[in-house]
Amino acid sequence: MRMRGITKEFAGKVVANKDVDLDIYRGEILALLGENGSGKTTLMNMLSGIYFPDSGSIEIDGEPVVISSPKIAYDHGIGMIHQHFKLVNVFTAAENIVLGLVDNRRFDLAAAAAKINEICDAYGFDVDPYQKVYDMSVSQKQTVEIVKLLFRGADILILDEPTAVLTPQETDKLFAVLRNMRDDGKAIIIITHKLHEVLDISDRVAILRKGEHVGDMVTSATTSQEMTNMMVGHQVTLNIDRPEPVNTFERIRVEGLTVVDHEGVVKLDDVSFSMNAGEILGIAGISGCGQKELLEAIAGLQPVQKGSIDYLHRDGRVESLIGKDPLEIAAIGVALSFVPEDRLGMGLVANMDLADNMMLRSFRNGHSVFTDRKAPAHLAEKVVEELEVNTPSIHTAVRRLSGGNVQKVLVGREIASAPRVLLSAYAVRGLDVNSSYLIYDLLNEQKRKGVAVVYVGEDLDVLLELCDRILVLCGGKVSGIVDGRTATKNEVGFMMTKLGGGEA
Repeated sequence: MRMRGITKEFAGKVVANKDVDLDIYRGEILALLGENGSGKTTLMNMLSGIYFPDSGSIEIDGEPVVISSPKIAYDHGIGMIHQHFKLVNVFTAAENIVLGLVDNRRFDLAAAAAKINEICDAYGFDVDPYQKVYDMSVSQKQTVEIVKLLFRGADILILDEPTAVLTPQETDKLFAVLRNMRDDGKAIIIITHKLHEVLDISDRVAILRKGEHVGDMVTSATTSQEMTNMMVGHQVTLNIDRPEPVNTFERIRVEGLTVVDHEGVVKLDDVSFSMNAGEILGIAGISGCGQKELLEAIAGLQPVQKGSIDYLHRDGRVESLIGKDPLEIAAIGVALSFVPEDRLGMGLVANMDLADNMMLRSFRNGHSVFTDRKAPAHLAEKVVEELEVNTPSIHTAVRRLSGGNVQKVLVGREIASAPRVLLSAYAVRGLDVNSSYLIYDLLNEQKRKGVAVVYVGEDLDVLLELCDRILVLCGGKVSGIVDGRTATKNEVGFMMTKLGGGEA
């Protein structure tokens, strides 16, 4: 496939891609790298028929093609797997895979299941055609998405952040399958920010910067440092700082915490641990193992079935947070900030601009009937400058920003409120390397100030480099607590899947 002179603008002034030339070869895994807002996903959305380019051309096997819809992309053998899966939870794997296919006859699910099994045997997948999606793990759902594309005859597969919520063991399994597909002549494109995975899985790397293609290289002939420098345009230091904790003391104590959702499913089962001031506590676990519910319970956003959550003041006073909402927690003098997993559902209002989203934290302050708009606007300008948010102005609606830039706005706002407890769920999800290191530096700055920081992360390499202790959750229970300085990636990975356990 050849893409030539591809240009895409939004709202007539935001240039997502400019004159991009890109070649994609059969039997190759191509990694697509770039900072947040560099146009990676937009470019692939044009290849998969979601967007239509303003100018430029696309050729497949030397023939010009016009890709104006996902269906036409499928007809040309192109399929894309997005970060958020497009599956119907109450359907089986087979039903999801055949969903939307045109057939004048009633679908023969038994025949479809047989074909699914053939695909699985050919590439090393493990899919039960009759298993319901709601009973699947994240990696199983992702596998169904890949098989769905192959079932439709895809030869060019695009994967957007495919390892975002996988364990190291699941990532290794996925990479083995992708190599089998490459060896069978498929063309595979991976959008990712994890440089160690780029070096592990890709054959070639293409790099975008500010919407333009700045170069590509053979993976075996480059390094993480060289790729990062090309992405950013200048030298970047790739070391995560981990200062030694100083003057630590217990800040929050959680004992016997049990949380049950509205459907009666136990999300947290007898969870006990402590958070220390001046320390970063990491939380590791497969997606859906209770990380979200744990942070929401501490923040006063999740009802608790039983157990206790106590805030310990430096002078020895103890405040119970159970049964208190965020306003009541603030009223008793507990300065708590929360970066939620759902950045647009819980953290920010998509249709409001950056300045007004900053105001959500401060609109109750003051005694006037009029809301102070100057301070939030000043804060928005500060966050844009310090976190390098790519936006036309602070009056741009948040929904118009890329996912990584939305995340920067949210993290910047919460840290600016001077918390004593900072809860962060996937604070660097979707962020490029340079932006991620900015966030790590901000978290360490809070740690030095004596803040109790909780970091829920999906990248075990980062957890082991950044955190002082790591709490591992598996199925809503604590598998163990390990020392971030001495634990290994495999040890934590095994604990995430009930294959190990320990405490430090």
